[in-house]
Amino acid sequence: MDEREPDVVDAIAAQWRRERPELELEAMAVFGRLGRLMTIAMARIETVFTAHGLQRGEFDVLAALRRSGAPCELNPSVLADTLMLSRAGMTGRIDRLETAGLVRRVADREDRRAVRVALTEDGRALIDTVVVAHTENETAMLSVLDPADRAALDRISRTLLSRWAE
Repeated sequence: MDEREPDVVDAIAAQWRRERPELELEAMAVFGRLGRLMTIAMARIETVFTAHGLQRGEFDVLAALRRSGAPCELNPSVLADTLMLSRAGMTGRIDRLETAGLVRRVADREDRRAVRVALTEDGRALIDTVVVAHTENETAMLSVLDPADRAALDRISRTLLSRWAE
């Protein structure tokens, strides 16, 4: 039996049990907690990005470029597909990052009519700093779990994603 203090999700489930005792509420409780966790986690993650002058979407673009490997440049369409973003949305992000001096548009070496988006030195320095703070932040958030629980959470989330993403 779980000896933890009841949380807000328990209170909601108790209200439903009182009003509709026939309902199966386990899944509602799990998804309620997952939703609350994501809201809290995203706020904490955003704090790291804003401390470095970035929005989440801008971090995502810089991170995709950086992890693509040398020369840290990609076609805007590939970037949009990688980040599951519309072409117009990607153009806006690239424009903001270019204005900030973090990326630049360069001619594609194989097709001079096409452009690629490349990290600038400032962009690379920034993403290298922010990704360290980001991973440290996420590690700290999960540090309340012991290694076995972190591994179980990873395994369970992988299982759910593999079934839902089919």
